[in-house]
Amino acid sequence: MPAPDPSDAPDLPGGGRPQHLQPLTNELLATVLDGRGYTYYTDSDGDLVGRWDDNVIYFFRLGTAGELLQIRTIAASRFSIDDVPGLYAFCNSWNLDRFWPKAFVHVNDDGSARVCGEVVTDLERGVTVAQLDQLVGCGISTGCQMSEAVAELRP
Repeated sequence: MPAPDPSDAPDLPGGGRPQHLQPLTNELLATVLDGRGYTYYTDSDGDLVGRWDDNVIYFFRLGTAGELLQIRTIAASRFSIDDVPGLYAFCNSWNLDRFWPKAFVHVNDDGSARVCGEVVTDLERGVTVAQLDQLVGCGISTGCQMSEAVAELRP
């Protein structure tokens, strides 16, 4: 789905041009990711996913109509179950000092632990391509910043 052409819209007072709100779709997400030149794929559940600096980032559409965008980063660094209290302390500190992404600890079935971050936005009323581009850019960049900070926790 190509991005809408804002030049087709009438001028607003002050000379600006509106962008039309569109429902959040995987096609719209793909348009934004393609526009940034990013490599990604669609997983078996139909979610878009890619790798940035060895971190896995998912783009989930949640909610009854797929109107919630969740950008979830899974940091590349792995830790043992013994490291979980320190990881909780890291996440608490991160969440106190930063708005994006919300950091949390995930313990895998094999006993290893990882830090994840997520940005969630309600787009029930729709989103412009420019707004979605901004959300995707912030979700990826802040997720990678969190992952870099997590990597510094490794001995």
